[in-house]
Amino acid sequence: QVQLVESGGGLVQPGGSLILSCAASGKIGTIYAMGWYRQAPGQERELVAQLTRDGTTNYASAVRGRFTISRDNDKNTAFLRMNNLKPEDTAVYYCHAVIMDNVPSAWGQGTQVTVSS
Repeated sequence: QVQLVESGGGLVQPGGSLILSCAASGKIGTIYAMGWYRQAPGQERELVAQLTRDGTTNYASAVRGRFTISRDNDKNTAFLRMNNLKPEDTAVYYCHAVIMDNVPSAWGQGTQVTVSS
């Protein structure tokens, strides 16, 4: 199994920046991709960004150019750097790992990001 623990959420003013971290543990070698989803109140959970083990990235159109996903393989940690944050970025952000061999995905516990003046 893979376990994910997130950190780094909080309150930030519009235009500000935050970095989210996601530390993975367990069967690290079975992870195909790591990414971030978010869910705002009353809305469905949506993909924000994803990074595969071969380095391919995928971003939601709403965050492309403002958010950057990266991974420190030595520390088994993924990062989401969020710049120029907007009120509409307010949501609970969940770390997600795609696991190989038809194993169900792993999810973090979620971290709240609030963008408000």
